Amino acid sequence: MIGNAGSRDHSSLVVILTQISDILAVSGVSTVLYYAIPLVDPDPTEYLTLTLVAVLSTGVVFNQLGLYRNHPVPLGATLPGWLLVFLLLSLFLFITKTSDHFSRLWYGLWLALGFVALELGRRGVYRMIRSLRRAGLDRRRIIVVGAAEVGAKTLARLSRHKDGEFEVVAYFTDDEPVSDFKGWQGVESEASSFAAANNIDQVWLAFPFNQADRLEGVLEQFKHSVVDLRLVPDLYGFRLLNHSTSVVAGLSVVNLSMTPMDGVSRFIKDVEDKVVSILVLLAISPLLLVIAVGVKLSSPGPVFFRQERMSWNGRCFKMYKFRSMRNDAEASTGAVWATPDDRRATRFGAFLRRTSLDELPQFFNVLKGDMSIVGPRPERPVFVDRFKDEIPGYMQKHKVKAGITG
Repeated sequence: MIGNAGSRDHSSLVVILTQISDILAVSGVSTVLYYAIPLVDPDPTEYLTLTLVAVLSTGVVFNQLGLYRNHPVPLGATLPGWLLVFLLLSLFLFITKTSDHFSRLWYGLWLALGFVALELGRRGVYRMIRSLRRAGLDRRRIIVVGAAEVGAKTLARLSRHKDGEFEVVAYFTDDEPVSDFKGWQGVESEASSFAAANNIDQVWLAFPFNQADRLEGVLEQFKHSVVDLRLVPDLYGFRLLNHSTSVVAGLSVVNLSMTPMDGVSRFIKDVEDKVVSILVLLAISPLLLVIAVGVKLSSPGPVFFRQERMSWNGRCFKMYKFRSMRNDAEASTGAVWATPDDRRATRFGAFLRRTSLDELPQFFNVLKGDMSIVGPRPERPVFVDRFKDEIPGYMQKHKVKAGITG
């Protein structure tokens, strides 16, 4: 949280370069393959149109998946987004009835090599940014003024920030100094004079809620200064989801726990979920039929198993699965945890559970709006009642829609 907050105003260079890299990767691979593969009567206008649709879809999808950040995303993190882009492209070709206008080889290689180009381009951008920061460019000289645990944790996190964006020059506190900090340390009353004399870009203020008077004293020091001031809220003791700041009724408020499923983001996610679910169900419909026959032949009982689960805002719904156990599996035991080698499973059901094929009907739950493709796994209400008292912050997972992927 701290690293992101501190870099918010200076992250545009990283984001812009990453977006440019993605555009070049998507359009570049498409163009190279267009000229490298012997195509039969290709229409350059159609290939160009599909490439533009891919570039725009990549920007929207990657932004929604949080793939444009001021720090590197994990290696391979673009793969789900890139696959989603191609699902959207396939839907576009299906709607426009132009899929037969394009080379299958070109399309398949674009999918594979496009992902490689996206990853290589991003690694190149991150290396370049790190090199610039090591050379002293785009770095922010900062000092931390804090008290007690909040100040010490803020200093520690900023000092460990590996992107090279921050240079923590000094720490000022009237409490015990930090023994492992190698920069300058002093008392809080020296902070403003030090900042003025040492070309400091930002001052980070970190005080507990119960020491507001000390914070006011430091702010008084900087009332004539033009240095950037940043306040680190005393939130370390909270388990937070989607925390942010906003203005409500003219009051500045800190949102400690808010659902991220709101407004435009919620609409886009719902559309993405339903479009992808339709495409997936169309693609796997033969497999669903084979599994349904296997379940029916393996043991008496229905093909599908419906079980009550809890999702977004604590709302319960019936989650679909292929039945993998005997029809009376919980008749004598009641609600119990299933185990990997559960003896209640049928032989075919054990195979379904090992391969997670029993979860495929949940794409129908996504279509109904009960679930999302990506989200925390939903739990049975009987277990929710137990876990909410045993696991700190457990109910936070119900502020987003439950998902297939976990």
